[in-house]
Amino acid sequence: MKPVYSYPVLLGDVDLDVLAATIDGHPLSYSMVSMTERTVALHESGRADWDTARFNLKATLPDREILEGVWTDVDCLAVLTEKATNARTTQRLVPGSEGAWTGVLEMPRNRYARRASLSLLVTATVGGVAGRVIGGTERDWFVDIAASVPTRQRDVDIFEEDFRDGPEWLREFRDSPWIVDTSGDVPRVYLNTTGVEGLVDILNSSGGSVEERLVQDLAASQIAQDAWTAMFHSAVSGLEADEDGTPVMPDGWRESVLMTMLPDVVPDRQAADALFEIARRRTDGVGWSEIQTRVQYAAGRRSKLARKLTNAVRTAHQKGE
Repeated sequence: MKPVYSYPVLLGDVDLDVLAATIDGHPLSYSMVSMTERTVALHESGRADWDTARFNLKATLPDREILEGVWTDVDCLAVLTEKATNARTTQRLVPGSEGAWTGVLEMPRNRYARRASLSLLVTATVGGVAGRVIGGTERDWFVDIAASVPTRQRDVDIFEEDFRDGPEWLREFRDSPWIVDTSGDVPRVYLNTTGVEGLVDILNSSGGSVEERLVQDLAASQIAQDAWTAMFHSAVSGLEADEDGTPVMPDGWRESVLMTMLPDVVPDRQAADALFEIARRRTDGVGWSEIQTRVQYAAGRRSKLARKLTNAVRTAHQKGE
């Protein structure tokens, strides 16, 4: 839903493109920047430890409307934000020809942990009031530090809460380091800031010792496995059926989760056949325990838990030598 303002705003489209990206001055492969997905993936950039990413930006504004409007002092700001760290970086773009505004936004690695949103705000002086928002992008970009493929679909939001003294509904889980909630339109992982002392800080850290990085990797993988498992069960528990009793593939994140996991849960089947098999086993109970094993396996593959455990064991052996 678009916000309603009490002053004139832009009616024309406002758009933002990431034309190119660099990591510490080295160009990022075009395969890591997806215009269709509006996502930049930084994980496999070829540089495991980097300091600064730079994005060449181009914004397109309705030029005629900008020139003929009732506003003055028009500014175009690219804004990079991340909920997990409350990080925020802004860059003013410079106007050019035919409604194009350009600039370079810098992303310091030590301020961002996982996934940031890149949006565009157009501000101006309207009615004598400076800095009023008169337009912006309807569809933001994502800059994903942990992703190796620039895929927009993100099935989980992550929140940090105090399970002990925070929201009442979380207090019964105060001994858990995290929980996964799939009751809403978007699944959420709640990290307990008072569950395991220092864990949330390590999860948000971009550096630290070898031991801290191992804890970070293992905890993140375990959280991911729990999330995939919870989302799969939530998706299959709410399946609807057509007139013939055939289960219907859900939409949104539930479809994404099922399409991702079904090939491992019910291998060698088309999606529709695999979904029918899941629904049948869940209803009559025959073979449902086998499905649980395969769900655990599929979630483990998605979270790359085996790889993280292998790295941790190898490091532990090297430390002991």
